[in-house]
Amino acid sequence: MIQVLMIEDDVELAQLLQSRLYKDKIEVTIAPSPLEGLTLFQTKQFDLLVLDLSLPQMDGMEICRLIRQESAIPIIISSARSDIRDKMMGYSRGADDYLPKPYDPQELIFRIDAIMRRLHPTLPKKFTPFEVDENRHEITRHGTLLRLTQAEYDIVLYMIKKDRYAISREELLMNIGSIKFESSLKSIDVIMGRIRQKIGDDPKNPHYIVSVRGVGYKFVNE
Repeated sequence: MIQVLMIEDDVELAQLLQSRLYKDKIEVTIAPSPLEGLTLFQTKQFDLLVLDLSLPQMDGMEICRLIRQESAIPIIISSARSDIRDKMMGYSRGADDYLPKPYDPQELIFRIDAIMRRLHPTLPKKFTPFEVDENRHEITRHGTLLRLTQAEYDIVLYMIKKDRYAISREELLMNIGSIKFESSLKSIDVIMGRIRQKIGDDPKNPHYIVSVRGVGYKFVNE
């Protein structure tokens, strides 16, 4: 497992990320304070550091500078401070990446994976059956292009980004512009049926688009 130290005083957020990243073989150790984070860094071995900036007692920029003075560990700054000056300072203090909050946990996973593969090029790329090219507006399954309508594409893209998270029909209606808001919740089920057919999912025993009783659906990209 990839070992990550997360210095983050928002414990609820840190625990949510910890739970989500563990599913992708990333083990997160949470440090809610700068002192605890620096102590853990000195006493344990980690592959990567995820660092908040707005911390009690010591600013994250100073922590970044101190750690970079004695270690080449990859550092991802995770902060609500999204001003370009903060980003410039973060990179100048030695950060490898800067991820403004809020963000989808999957994006953090992608960035950790990219850094690890860059540092260890012999590591195999994590295999997923569905790949997305947002620039070309394409989704493939095992390398084969899926022929999707705009609404189908938007739904699959949204669900892939929330891989393995339960998503309600209401959430899909609210967040996907290509679905008319006045559409009924039942119409979501009709669209899901079409998507399952196009991606080769068995409607009686689906693997990729799984129904979640009392909630809606979740997408499993594996």
